[in-house]
Amino acid sequence: MHHETSGSVRNYERHMDAAYKFMNDNGYTAVKSGYVGDILPRGENHYDQWIVNHYQYAIEKAADYKIMVNAHEAVRPTGIARTYPNLIGNEAARGTEYQAFGGSKPNHVTVLPFTRLIGGPMDYTPGIFEMDISKMNPENKSHVNSTIANQLALYVTMYSPLQMAADTPENYNRFPDAFQFIKDVAVDWSESKYIEAEPGDFITVARKAKGTNNWFVGNVNGETPRTSNIDFSFLEKGKKYTATIYADAKDAHYKTNPQAYTIKKIAVTNKSKLSQLSAPGGGYAISIIETK
Repeated sequence: MHHETSGSVRNYERHMDAAYKFMNDNGYTAVKSGYVGDILPRGENHYDQWIVNHYQYAIEKAADYKIMVNAHEAVRPTGIARTYPNLIGNEAARGTEYQAFGGSKPNHVTVLPFTRLIGGPMDYTPGIFEMDISKMNPENKSHVNSTIANQLALYVTMYSPLQMAADTPENYNRFPDAFQFIKDVAVDWSESKYIEAEPGDFITVARKAKGTNNWFVGNVNGETPRTSNIDFSFLEKGKKYTATIYADAKDAHYKTNPQAYTIKKIAVTNKSKLSQLSAPGGGYAISIIETK
């Protein structure tokens, strides 16, 4: 359920018990809260002590009702999710929506894992397949500075136990083969490996899906094209896997050709190696499924 307060915090607190009770009664287990706009009462802001106390109150109140919280426009995380694990994630940085507000730079997603994500899971709201915002809103000439392959990789590089597919069903229906990765990718992990990284330039992460022997890999790239060279030594010895690689096409570019991608399947073991192109603002995503 989405609780958009529009910054009217005291009003939200008055209705919080009733809202959480309604959620319990109707099978809602998680809430995405929002605080868009000036905080009321006047004089307070999103980062002062008064509103920080409110964010904490909201987490504790939700815990009373066994509800998960995914807070947007909230204060940066401080590790409080270790005490209150029902804080399943929050925004607290420039998420994907800022691509439609003028556009974050392509290297933005190569920096966040080393800054914002140190404090806890981030709901970056990835999964955009139509980069030209004017096709959705003719008055908005913004452009999402990313390729489709880059957007898929974010489900691995941007850790969050609660992910969303942030584009429209119509856009996903145009690229069902790419959408398959979003359907397949896990959200909870038992192991993570940071394969290669240079903050501001690129990052490649491999994560093992909890309760399985399957892995997922994500690579996001800044503005400079490069060849990513990784090995699969993190896989279990003696096991065979099928890797499905969702990658930038040779002519992909975040500005001029963001929807150009390739998909291929290969057999891999823990001895396999991969050299893979990452276009400007691009990357790749890999699902690695154990062969039975």
